[in-house]
Amino acid sequence: MRTVSFAAKMIRTRWVVRLPIPLYKAGLGFLLGRRFMMLEHTGRTSGEPRFVVLEVIDRPDERTVFVASGFGPRSQWYRNLRADPSCHVSTGRIRRRPAEAVLLDAAGGAEVLARYAERYPKAWAALQQMMRDATGEDDPEIPIVRLRLAERDAR
Repeated sequence: MRTVSFAAKMIRTRWVVRLPIPLYKAGLGFLLGRRFMMLEHTGRTSGEPRFVVLEVIDRPDERTVFVASGFGPRSQWYRNLRADPSCHVSTGRIRRRPAEAVLLDAAGGAEVLARYAERYPKAWAALQQMMRDATGEDDPEIPIVRLRLAERDAR
């Protein structure tokens, strides 16, 4: 029988993972730094706005953000982006910037994850274990999404 870690239990607890959303909605997302972001996407069935806070795993430039679907392709936000890639991103001092999602293939995702593992080896080891605990799989699929943020408004 597999023992589930405390961290895996926490990321499966809805109210815990939703705690940061009001911070972003109030314009205080910068308190969580640039390693996290809030994704606003559209529910594929309901058509209603949906929100999730995710870890940024790579940010090669100011308009490109990579995130991982730790629960695999079954994550609701991932499935919603597959249905409608138009979304909004809030991170750091950026609030509700329009963005377009691209779901990477396995090779592209592996490349992004390799950079993350090299940059944050301890965080990568912990994340892998947490994902194994959460999914019950020894080698869980971790889809990667590239979010391309729109240019800033010229005001």
